[in-house]
Amino acid sequence: MSEVAVVAIFVAKPGKEEELREVLEANVEPTRKEAGALQYDLHRDLKEPRRFIFVERWESEAALAKHGETAHIQTLRAKSPDLCEHGEVRVASKIL
Repeated sequence: MSEVAVVAIFVAKPGKEEELREVLEANVEPTRKEAGALQYDLHRDLKEPRRFIFVERWESEAALAKHGETAHIQTLRAKSPDLCEHGEVRVASKIL
């Protein structure tokens, strides 16, 4: 199995920054405990504080797929339309 990296970006709707932050923060600890999670860090853009960025590393695509099925990610998906102006997820395979 090949390690995969993920960069997930969420841009909060104006005035929804702190609500989105709380929802995103709620995913950190449960995700870090998942099988196959190597790294799961939440960041906030210094110049655009409505933009939140997850930097993730997973043992495999299968581990990432299981992550997408968890209750905490399903909750995030349900809440994000009300809180997010834009979201983007990029998945890449590790080369070196």
